[in-house]
Amino acid sequence: MHFLRRFDPWKGKHCTCKPKYSLAPYTGCDHRCLYCYITTYIPNAFFCRAKSGFLKNLPNDLKNADSTIPISISNSSDPYPTIERSEELTRGTLKILNEYGFKTLLVTKSDILLRDLDILTQGNIAVTMTINTMDDTLASRMEPGAPPPTKRLSALEVLVSSAVPVMVRVDPIIPGLNEDVEPLLKEISDIGVKCITTSTYKARRDSLKRLTDEFPEIGEQLEKQYLSSGEFVNRSYYLAANERERIMKHVYDCSKKYGLGFNMCREGLAIQRTSSSCDGVHLLSRL
Repeated sequence: MHFLRRFDPWKGKHCTCKPKYSLAPYTGCDHRCLYCYITTYIPNAFFCRAKSGFLKNLPNDLKNADSTIPISISNSSDPYPTIERSEELTRGTLKILNEYGFKTLLVTKSDILLRDLDILTQGNIAVTMTINTMDDTLASRMEPGAPPPTKRLSALEVLVSSAVPVMVRVDPIIPGLNEDVEPLLKEISDIGVKCITTSTYKARRDSLKRLTDEFPEIGEQLEKQYLSSGEFVNRSYYLAANERERIMKHVYDCSKKYGLGFNMCREGLAIQRTSSSCDGVHLLSRL
């Protein structure tokens, strides 16, 4: 297949995802999130470009795929980068997936997806919106190319009112930076979101340098927590298990307080999961 791949996050021992495909209309991502891991394996990762022949060849991939397995768009680049406004590769992709009857997990940080509300309300599609702070100023430093959280929250409100299944990724949580998630969880609960998934920041050396350069006030502490006291798991530096548990337990408690289903991504912790999946696959209507 040209573009469709089985999802396999580096054979991660903490991954709890059920079988799914990964599909990305674009290479690279112009959201330029400081914490992003794609810079370790995608050249010019923060320069977003359309994949040549994508829509033309996608149907051939789908003919050879198992239509009972969901397709996740996208895992290494946002499906709604700035150039999607003109390229419309993601819009075209969703149309084709609907025609072929595939179940689709749409993962994004962008309110551009509201342009495609007509498709989202017709297909077997669930949206996962990543928001890890309500502070637009903080977000503009962590995610300089992404739409601000206020726009993402407004988009969520429209999706919920349009009966599009949604989940929020409160991800990543970076110690000393955006740990205070309670105001965010209250807000998304008030909007009508029913579940979240969350994870702590998994450091790679280049992303850690970007964070410590931008936030020098916590740089020394982050380096100690990850490089000295943390664990090296599947190409990434994790916080020590007790630190991850502290942070995840706080998110769990807040989730419970506001009636939100809770799950975690690649944490390997025994904290109770009250949502059926970590990626939103349980939101899809026909499994």
